[in-house]
Parts: sequence; structure tokens; C-alpha cells
Amino acid sequence: MDTPLDPTQRLRAAGYDIDFSAVAGGRLRCVGYGLHHDPAGMSIEEIVCFEGASDPSDESILLALRLPCGREGLSAAAYGADTPAADVKVLHRLPPM
Repeated sequence: MDTPLDPTQRLRAAGYDIDFSAVAGGRLRCVGYGLHHDPAGMSIEEIVCFEGASDPSDESILLALRLPCGREGLSAAAYGADTPAADVKVLHRLPPM
């Protein structure tokens, strides 16, 4: 099983150089630039799910996203019952693959 670092390194090498974090209102903030983006206008290029080796409830998800302008980045979140409310709103706003 991959560790979270393996797919992150692979996707970084493929050009996914922006880090996104969920903020209130169901938007994604570009960590490096401080800009906020509406996830409804993004496309999901890849989804990677992780399950903890010692605790199956320790789950996370990594999303490879593309902005309408063509820039690409990554967003990571807890997955399952522990998903923060801001991440849930973002996940609901993203268009289906």
C-alpha cells in the first residue's frame, strides 16, 4: 500500500504544485497565494484514498485538482466520520469525475 508521501511526490512531479485547503463557505484556499477558489469550477483529475495501517478508521483522501485556468494542485482531508465540516462542503461542491 502506498503511503501518503508516495502519490504526493508522484503528483508533484507531474505538475500539481499548488496546495489547497478548505475554508468556510465551501471554498478552497490556495495556500501559497491566499486566493480562494470555488471548487464547483474545478475538475478532479485523480483521487487517492488511504487507510491507516494500524487503525482502519484512520482514513484520508488526496485530491488532484485542476483549476479552469489549467493550473493543478492538491487537497488533502480526513475521510469518513472525522472529515472536518469545511472539507465536507468542498467535497459536495466539486463536480463529479
